[in-house]
Amino acid sequence: MKVGKIPETVLKRSVFKQIRHRREEVLVRPGVGLDCAALAVGEGEAIVLSTDPITSTANNIGDLAIHITANDIAVSGAEMIGVMLTIIMPEKGRESDLRLMMQKIEACCASLNIEVMGGHTEVSTAVNQIIVTVTGVGKIAKEKLANPQRMREGQEIVMTKWAGLEGTAIIANEKKEELCTRYTSEFIDGASELIKHISIVKEAKIASEHNAIMMHDVTEGGIFGALWEVGAAGGVGMEIDLTKIPMKQETVEICEFFDINPYLLISSGSLLIVTERANELIAHLEREGIPATIVGRITDNNERIVVNDYERRYLEPPKADQLYKALGK
Repeated sequence: MKVGKIPETVLKRSVFKQIRHRREEVLVRPGVGLDCAALAVGEGEAIVLSTDPITSTANNIGDLAIHITANDIAVSGAEMIGVMLTIIMPEKGRESDLRLMMQKIEACCASLNIEVMGGHTEVSTAVNQIIVTVTGVGKIAKEKLANPQRMREGQEIVMTKWAGLEGTAIIANEKKEELCTRYTSEFIDGASELIKHISIVKEAKIASEHNAIMMHDVTEGGIFGALWEVGAAGGVGMEIDLTKIPMKQETVEICEFFDINPYLLISSGSLLIVTERANELIAHLEREGIPATIVGRITDNNERIVVNDYERRYLEPPKADQLYKALGK
């Protein structure tokens, strides 16, 4: 199989169809576009769980892993409590690398007011670079759990920040020497700095306060993939205005350099919000310094369409992220 997300058809056929529901305590089960599971633990309260692996040679792998999982918990509307960590290191790994990574993880957790609750650490010949798997744990009142089935015709889709945010930062960091044959180092450094915007915890909290119908962070597969997943989660259609999707000039330039599609580029740091109070929500987000715009609306059919002036195209299930093409993987 190709590197990246498992194709949706394979995921449904070979993963979801093998899973059976046995426990009534499990409130939210696996599904396309669903980032978290939820577990009833008492009258009126639920525990929310999410897990993600990060494989990277970058020196920010630890805090990146925390932010990615914190984003998943945040889109459920839950308050995050802590994380469980699994760290697998290659034989060539050094104790100093592990210590530095844990220091960054702890600093990131402190900024989010969460704890490292436990986990597992080992060295393995099965890997050639560090793998960090984070399981996030949060809590929420059961009646506040997001329900994609509440999406209805006319509800608007708000997007925060910029398409291709994370992918732009990763490519700029890992391909700086190559990019500097065309662009200045200052320009590439500015693109790398986009990684500072990767957390969506703040905007998800604000969206929850405005009774968001559905939230979904934009990860592998880019903005087009995330929009598809939102529609699939609720079984709804949508119409998206391509000209409204915000994008940094750094993303445009870097994607042009590597001949990749920015709308299919991993975009952690950007959040999709389905809401009935879009203008009010956007005003609140912008007061907090978070750029946001209405990019589309939910429709009364199952067609997921992107409109660009008079051109109309259909969204498709996420495929291999364009990041892998740019990095030659």
